[in-house]
Formats: sequence, structure tokens, C-alpha cells
Amino acid sequence: MSFGRGLSAGLGVNLLVPSVAEAVGFQTAVLGAIATYAEEQFAVMRCEAALWLLHSDHAYRRHPFSASVRGLEARGGGVELRLYGQDPDAAEARARDYGAPVIATAEDKPHGLREAYLLDPAGYVWVPCRPI
Repeated sequence: MSFGRGLSAGLGVNLLVPSVAEAVGFQTAVLGAIATYAEEQFAVMRCEAALWLLHSDHAYRRHPFSASVRGLEARGGGVELRLYGQDPDAAEARARDYGAPVIATAEDKPHGLREAYLLDPAGYVWVPCRPI
């Protein structure tokens, strides 16, 4: 209960995942995120100033939104989860060590960011990036 009371106004992201432990493993090892709280069905993740939540599919089994991910292999179609201020080259190397797919290698983009596209075990696309 105290977690919800401590949140500031703004955008929140909650990712439904088949396995919270697997998601926490990828996000800490590859993205450099920190699990400020983690249990079997729920986790609170932080990286720099960003905060997001993980909920297991099982935790949402009675929630109407659970139908949106039932049977999906890849999740978040069309959504990029961007971590600004993160070294994309280092994250790409960690993804390869972790055995995670690299969708696009680290590259300087015309809009002024260097970014890499990495796929997590649930099928979400993470984009660690920083200014060139």
C-alpha cells in the first residue's frame, strides 16, 4: 500500500510477463536496471530516473486485461521501451553474453542518439540510448 502512495504524477509502465524472475534477470544483467522490490508475481524496477513495474501473467489471470497477452509469444508490438542515458554498446554486449536477441546493433542515428534494439525473453523491445 505504501508504494502507491509514494508515486509522483506522470506516466507509468506496467509490463505483463510470463516470468517475473526471467524479466528481472534480463533487465538487471543486460539493461543495468535495479529491482527495488521483487517477488514471484511482481517487481518494481528502476534505471536512472525511470521506474516501471512487472506483473506476472498469473497475477493478472482474473483481470480483464489478461486476455490481451494470452497466447502471445512477442509482446508490446510497436512499442519501444527506451532507456535514455544508457550505453547502447555495453548493453548490446551484455545482451549477446546473456544470449538475448539483438534486433539492431548499436548505431548513431540522424536524430542525435546512439541506440541499440534488444529483445527480452517476453518479447519486449528495449532501446538503450544516449546522445552522440
